[in-house]
Amino acid sequence: MTTLNAFQAVHTQDRPLNEDLYQVSDVDRVKNSGYWQSLFKRFSKNKLAVLGLILFIALLIIGLFAEYLAPYDPDLTVGSFQAPPSAAHLLGTDEIGRDVLSRLLFGTRVSLFVGLMSVLIYTVIGTTLGLISGFLGGFWDTAIMRFTEVIMSFPYFMVILVVVAIIGPSVWTVTLVIGLFGWPSLSRLVRAEVLKLRKADYVQAAVASGYSTSSILFKHIFPNVTSPILVNMTFGISTSIITEASLSFLGVGVIPPTASWGNILANAQSLTVLSSQPWRWVPAGMLIFIAVLAVNFVGEGLRSAIEGEI
Repeated sequence: MTTLNAFQAVHTQDRPLNEDLYQVSDVDRVKNSGYWQSLFKRFSKNKLAVLGLILFIALLIIGLFAEYLAPYDPDLTVGSFQAPPSAAHLLGTDEIGRDVLSRLLFGTRVSLFVGLMSVLIYTVIGTTLGLISGFLGGFWDTAIMRFTEVIMSFPYFMVILVVVAIIGPSVWTVTLVIGLFGWPSLSRLVRAEVLKLRKADYVQAAVASGYSTSSILFKHIFPNVTSPILVNMTFGISTSIITEASLSFLGVGVIPPTASWGNILANAQSLTVLSSQPWRWVPAGMLIFIAVLAVNFVGEGLRSAIEGEI
């Protein structure tokens, strides 16, 4: 009897008809603290991954406490126009006299918010669709995968660019659009994992015991696919940060006076600024570089740790 037929043959209730049929297996291994401790030990041996995690946490702290760290209000004119770095303005001022350092600190909050929230949105969508597609199969698998392929057939950045331009640029618009169009690859990844797991003995036992579909998916299968999801999320954060910076640079992302790394670069794209006012663009570019590199180091460290554990 196949998994799907077994599921259809039992009642869809949350408690098993016969608890003895449910066998302890990989779910308990994942939940076991020893698994995560071993994973952490392997991760901590990767010096680049640890460095990336420290840098990313530092950026998060900067973003969270920007009000207390910034010397000035990022939206107010507080000095001479295009003033070079000085004791009063460590990174100088921009074209209308706003403190560049203050805008960078607040821009850190915005850029990381977009990166983290958009990944959270597409993780929820992609994981749910991948679980349903992989476990139910049949019509649901075909419908979800064909829809996924349609989404993936369009150029990712161009679709986001057009949609944001139509709706109207803002922090929330960029976050939602990136989240709503970033899930297909994760959905395919989760589906592939579920196709392997649904044949496991403990899943077959849960189906035969009468667990509901939602219980099997989110209590028994989902814990076993969290590791690849975490790896995908880390790389997704760096992609979202770059996407937001690109949209803001083109003028359809985060709109001034709200500061983000992308629109700080956009305000400094003239030849004069690039050649004679490096304080206007070098720090923002370096922060994007550091954030993306740090997240990629963390993602690579997680991937290596998980593969070593398996």
